[in-house]
Amino acid sequence: MSGQGFVARVVTWEGTAHVNICDEELLGTKVQDGSLEMQISRDYFGGELISSDEAVQLVRSCAVANLVGRRIVHRVLAEKLAAPGAVRTIGDVAFLMIFKFTGS
Repeated sequence: MSGQGFVARVVTWEGTAHVNICDEELLGTKVQDGSLEMQISRDYFGGELISSDEAVQLVRSCAVANLVGRRIVHRVLAEKLAAPGAVRTIGDVAFLMIFKFTGS
């Protein structure tokens, strides 16, 4: 995939799936905006290299999603899985967190 895929890490906590997905080329980089600095670390985001369709399926099926990168955020917005107003940008990198609340 080299530069066009996504890297995903799935963590299960208390029976719910949490996914961290970033644009492949951002893994291991640091973004900065003034004094704010974010590390897109291999420890947090590193995992399996996946396609765009696989990324969307993970976001659809998880309880919490942490997404980093213009490509993954754009794809999730195109699928109407989040609102554009929820996107934040640090430097030129898009960040989106999705929390799905369900009642039992």
